[in-house]
Amino acid sequence: MVESARGSSETVAPDLEAVRRRIEALRRAIEYHNYRYYVLDAPEIPDSVYDALFRELLALEEKYPQFRTPDSPTQRVGGAPREEFPKVRHPVPMLSLANAFNEAELRSWYQRLQKLLPPGVQPAFVVEPKIDGLTVVLHYRDGRFVLGATRGDGLEGEDITPNLRTVKQLPLRLPVPRQEDGTLPQVPVPTYLVVRGEAYVRRADFEAFNEEQRRRGERTFANPRNFAAGSLRQLDPGVTARRPIRLWVYQVVLVEGMAPFTSHWEALQYLKTLGFPVNPLTRRFESFEAVVQYCLDFVQNPPDLEYDIDGLVIKLDNMDLWETLGYVGKDPRWAIAFKVGGEEAVTRLLDITVQVGRTGVLTPVAQLEPVQVGGVVVSRATLHNEDYIIEKDIRIGDHVIVQRAGEVIPQVVRPLPELRTGDERIWRMPSRCPVCGAEVIRPEGEVAYYCVNSSCPAQLIRSVQWFASKGAMNIEGLGIRVAEQLVAEGLIRDLADIYYLRLEDLLRLEGWKEKRARNLLQAIEESKERPLWRLITGLGIKFVGQVTAQTLAATFRSIERLAQASEEALLAIEGIGPKIAQSVVTWFRQPQNQKVLTKLRQAGVRMAEETPAPEAQPLAGLTFVITGTLATMSREEAKTFIESLGGRVTNSVSRKTSYLIVGENPGSKLQKARQLGVPTLSEEAFFRLVRERGGPSVPNP
Repeated sequence: MVESARGSSETVAPDLEAVRRRIEALRRAIEYHNYRYYVLDAPEIPDSVYDALFRELLALEEKYPQFRTPDSPTQRVGGAPREEFPKVRHPVPMLSLANAFNEAELRSWYQRLQKLLPPGVQPAFVVEPKIDGLTVVLHYRDGRFVLGATRGDGLEGEDITPNLRTVKQLPLRLPVPRQEDGTLPQVPVPTYLVVRGEAYVRRADFEAFNEEQRRRGERTFANPRNFAAGSLRQLDPGVTARRPIRLWVYQVVLVEGMAPFTSHWEALQYLKTLGFPVNPLTRRFESFEAVVQYCLDFVQNPPDLEYDIDGLVIKLDNMDLWETLGYVGKDPRWAIAFKVGGEEAVTRLLDITVQVGRTGVLTPVAQLEPVQVGGVVVSRATLHNEDYIIEKDIRIGDHVIVQRAGEVIPQVVRPLPELRTGDERIWRMPSRCPVCGAEVIRPEGEVAYYCVNSSCPAQLIRSVQWFASKGAMNIEGLGIRVAEQLVAEGLIRDLADIYYLRLEDLLRLEGWKEKRARNLLQAIEESKERPLWRLITGLGIKFVGQVTAQTLAATFRSIERLAQASEEALLAIEGIGPKIAQSVVTWFRQPQNQKVLTKLRQAGVRMAEETPAPEAQPLAGLTFVITGTLATMSREEAKTFIESLGGRVTNSVSRKTSYLIVGENPGSKLQKARQLGVPTLSEEAFFRLVRERGGPSVPNP
């Protein structure tokens, strides 16, 4: 209060600009000390000083709420509880990884890789720890964290943005200050950045949390991985804020507003300069032999880590090769997980049964005396195939070592022959299918045995389960047990019969009441409108997983056109190889499959995408790649525009590329296009091409 010229007192109006500057200075200082403490593990100030800075910022934001922003450090405490997690579609599929469990399998992967690499290419590799946590996908716009999601099924995840804001290692603004005074590193920040990482919990933090829970008589968690996943999927972000969740970031998924990366290693170094936590054990190697030696040394002399890992991830460093090499099912060809460690236990192998899959493959399964492995009770484990059992000399009645690493299906590692009593029995694959009694064959050159009866009930059960799964038609309530019951009762004889189930059919089954039956029928009815790619996935065509199904749906737009496609037409599509092409053509030639498609069509299942009229698709058959910054639209907007006109957009230049669209500051894709003779277009020339082919002169807003 001050005395006015008239002798009365009044409040002096605050200098709002000075307040705003102080708030910003406090935020930058707190961000810097968060980075020092949580990322570098090298704090510079005592907790009391940090708490004083935080309290001052909190008080100013309370007093001047107009200056409070979602990316302020004070917002990490968690917001209001949510009723549910909205779904988020990832900008590109979040693929899983194939596994190698030993040196031989690792070398086999490299041999397959060499056959696909361009002649003369000697690839470099990046090796990273495979963190045992929860995969998260983080989105930044103009340097601000705007969205965070789980991996989900690889195509869609759950929006857990409020929960991720509470993770101290996650930068809310980019770049993170590197000086206490808030000085920012001189590094370009893209207009749009999507990165992938792993949320995890250190073992000491996990044990301390569980000990406190036990003291309170409350629920404990089985392992750090489950704890991390459960903490980030809390509907109340305030609960997450009280959990010791940490983060490693390990991949640039998408970047706009600056040249794309061609080196994975360089991308990781860039993420570090922005302030992301990148695992310090990540290494780059110029030769595959050096990779193998590093992996073997890692297994023999594992580092003493504060957190759980379940292996190492090996990736090609050259990111231009990633799209060129493509993927097998949901697994990229350019990366593999070398599985190490994993918790083990000893138990007794009671029996070996045979499981018949949806493609007729017979898989031996170990039936075990229940044993706890990695916080989970295990009573079944995979035995892979007959050759594996013979090679390991695994016998019924043996005491065996069972291993479980992360979320990998438990496996029998080896027997303990020194504990044998003489009552153990040697096992061999049966010559007849254990379900239908049909002949079992083993094709030349394969390790798998197959049931030759395509009408085998076991195959049908697995096919129904796959068709109804979340990754395919997503029919809630139609799991493996229901599939078994419906097939056993003769209500489902092929996939299309799902859509001909009636209420009275279900009500006469054991365990079915009207509410349950109506819920299933409603879920089946809703599935009729699923996107085309989900139907293609659900059909169970060999080698066709979700990613390939999306490519086929986007290219052919209908089941009819896909059914008429030749192998040559399929091979012309990026990501489609000879095995997939042959498998697709063979599947559609089968009369029984055509019958299923006819029944699905008659039942009202969606068999095509909504395709614009031909005149609205002037770019049909053309494949584009974009490099540099465009003047009139973002790269994502350009992609949407091209696809709306029937064209296709990919991330890397190849001989199948029709045109490279060149914006300002183009990257290495321009040089590659010139080497391959791919035509280039300026932004203006691109719009001219669209107009000449009968399209609109500018994209719709």
